[in-house]
Amino acid sequence: MDKILIADDEAEIRSLLKLYLENEGYAVAEAGDGKQALEILAGGDVSLCLLDVMMPEIDGFHVLKEMRKTSNIPVIIISAKDTDPDKIIGLDLGADDYMIKPFNPLEAVARVRSNLRRYHALKGDNNSKQEEVSLLDLKLDKDACILYRGDTKIELTSTELKMMELFMENPGKVFTKEKIYEYAWGDTYVVADNNIMVAISKLRSKLDEDPSAYIKTVRGLGYRMEK
Repeated sequence: MDKILIADDEAEIRSLLKLYLENEGYAVAEAGDGKQALEILAGGDVSLCLLDVMMPEIDGFHVLKEMRKTSNIPVIIISAKDTDPDKIIGLDLGADDYMIKPFNPLEAVARVRSNLRRYHALKGDNNSKQEEVSLLDLKLDKDACILYRGDTKIELTSTELKMMELFMENPGKVFTKEKIYEYAWGDTYVVADNNIMVAISKLRSKLDEDPSAYIKTVRGLGYRMEK
């Protein structure tokens, strides 16, 4: 059974999410501040973390930074901060998804489900052999979740890995935001959700200083990777 950590200083939010997650069959742990969240995460039995940004003791961004030193479990940030810079900080530190408060608890459960599904597949729960995809000077190790540009290693989140997998396995093909979102997040695209644009921007910055060096914007259509 997957165990979900809800780290949020608002007891009402923790209780609401716990109710919906337990109804879906998940085990749930709660933390009311960042210090308690890190203590629970140190136990090593958490499968996914729903992480608030504004928490006492240690804020969510610092919690994420610390946990990424030892853990690659999915992290979904839940925050009242809805600006792109805040999302970029979260994604840069290793978050897999970002939800804005207030949110629908059913959407939260759906995001938990899709992130866990992707995480278990990437862990190799299906005992698949290591796979590599090469394009231009890039090599994607799908098993280790690492991208190489020449000899340089680029760490990817699970979402970024899925996006690069889609682009590199289909060079020259244009993908809409909807297709990218459905493939990388494993969920139905929500028009008002700009996570995809923030994620593409962050991925580009990891690949090269030139944002259009690898992933091209096709105006009015979507994105593609050059052959």
